Amino acid sequence: MKELFTYDERLGIAIPDLNLEWDEYTKGEQQQILVHWENIRGSIPDRIKELETTINHKQNQLSDESDFAASCKLNSEIADLASIINDLWLWYRANQGVSGKMHN
Repeated sequence: MKELFTYDERLGIAIPDLNLEWDEYTKGEQQQILVHWENIRGSIPDRIKELETTINHKQNQLSDESDFAASCKLNSEIADLASIINDLWLWYRANQGVSGKMHN
């Protein structure tokens, strides 16, 4: 199953990397893919929480930072982390229908 998922360093999770159309997989393969994805998908809220903790830490640093260049760097890092969170939520929500397929 792992060959059908690629680890995304930026997101910190494996994402689907299917080479065939969904209907070209057997029902058994589809079921395995869905179960594997649901396990990954279930970890997304925890990953988001980790990133939010990092953002909060950086925001605290930012409130004490008096150097403009350092403030800009922290702001950029916070924006990058927020972008990752946004992308993780998109993956999480875009695939909500997957669990419905698992139970059919």
